[in-house]
Parts: sequence; C-alpha cells; structure tokens
Amino acid sequence: MLLASRRRLRAEVLIVLGLSLGQSAVYSIVQLLDKLTRAPLSEATSTLNRSQSTREYFDLTYQLLDIFFALVPVALVFYFLSSHASAANESARSPFARLGFNFARPGKDLLQGLGLAALIGIPSLGLYAAGRALGITTAIVPSGLDAYWWTVPVLVLSAARHAIVEEVIVVGYLMDRFGKFGWSTPAAILVSAVLRGSYHLYQGFGPFAGNVAMGLVFAWLYTKTKRVMPLVIAHALLDIVAFVGFSLFGKAIGLG
Repeated sequence: MLLASRRRLRAEVLIVLGLSLGQSAVYSIVQLLDKLTRAPLSEATSTLNRSQSTREYFDLTYQLLDIFFALVPVALVFYFLSSHASAANESARSPFARLGFNFARPGKDLLQGLGLAALIGIPSLGLYAAGRALGITTAIVPSGLDAYWWTVPVLVLSAARHAIVEEVIVVGYLMDRFGKFGWSTPAAILVSAVLRGSYHLYQGFGPFAGNVAMGLVFAWLYTKTKRVMPLVIAHALLDIVAFVGFSLFGKAIGLG
C-alpha cells in the first residue's frame, strides 16, 4: 500500500513538473545549448516579459492569458494536496495552511520577505556583474514590453505570477512530496535548489549558480517555518524591482 502510494505521488510530481517548471527546465537547457552553439554566451541576450503583439490590446490580452494559465499548475498542486490529505486521513488543515500560503501572520511574513529580498538581491547584482565579466552570463533584458498605460501593472502581475508558481511548486509542494518519498531534508533541499537553477540556465551559468544558492536558502528557511508566503513576498519584490525598474529607467543590463 505504501509503495503504491509513493508511486502515485511520483507520477503526480512528474505531471505537475511536466506542466510547469520541469518543462521550463528542459526548454532552458535546450535554449542554453542553442546560444552556446551560436556565439559566445556573453554576446547572447535573454529577454523576459516579451511583447507578443504589435497591437496594444492584443498584447495586453496575451500577457494576461499567460499569467492566468501559468497559475493553473498551482491550482493543481493545491487540488492534489487536498485530495491526498482526504484519502490519507491527514490533517484537516487546508492545503494553503499546510504550505503556509495564507495571511495567518501578515506582519511577520512581510518582514521576513523584505529581509530575504535584501539578502538575495544585493549579492545577485554582484554575481550578475561577475558572470558578465567572465563571459558565462547573457545580457538580461527584464522587460521587452512597449510603454503602455498597462505595462507597469502587468509587470507587477508577472512578478507575482513567477513568485507564486516557483515558491509554491519548487519549495512548498516539492518539499512536502520529497518528505513523503522518504528523502532526507538535505537531499530534498538540494534537488529543489538545483531545479530552480536549471530553469534559469537559458540566462547562463551565473544565474544558474545564483538561483541554486537562492533555492538553498529558501528551501532551508521553509523547513524551519513551513511557510512559503515570506518566500513569495521576497521573490515578488525582487522581480518587481527588476521588471518595473528596467521598464521605467533601464536599458538592457550589461549590454554594450
């Protein structure tokens, strides 16, 4: 019975990852190989938040649809968590409470999120600069959207989307499932962190290393607090600063 349950959970995890960040990791590896075989990595560019139409309101529609459908695997995660808990007669807590994705302690979560954003954000800039200098990181354009009235709100929504998808799936959900597989905590943290780095490989080896380090910190903190909300807040803040700051003030970081 236990073996059958673990097989079901492994299949569940593969389905979730195949629909979300596991798929992104595979594409990221292929994109990295494509860039490496075209020219030196330092000459490549990675554009985030690309424009999808030259027509303003069609572009807005595509952006909102992308954000909405990217969150569907998160809904699937909470469905799996709730259905498995019912079948196994586990805690009656909601799946949102199990992962700490709620507003049970808003003040503390916000303070932890702000602290994490500062802890991760400042070293990330140095790592990016070092990666560019070493030629192992592409130039990163955080936003390729044209300047419309809706650009900043969409970028904020995009940042929130990335934060929710990554922290709920890669940290909260996977750490829960890895524990049920019988994995040790260090092994679960390491695999979670490497997965986070892998779907950033299209940006180069510097962002891969930086995101692995971020993943180690985030997953370790989750094992102590059992809450993904501070991680979501920190991640969203980092992305908002990058996306919106670039849209309002920046040129391609590291170009030229």
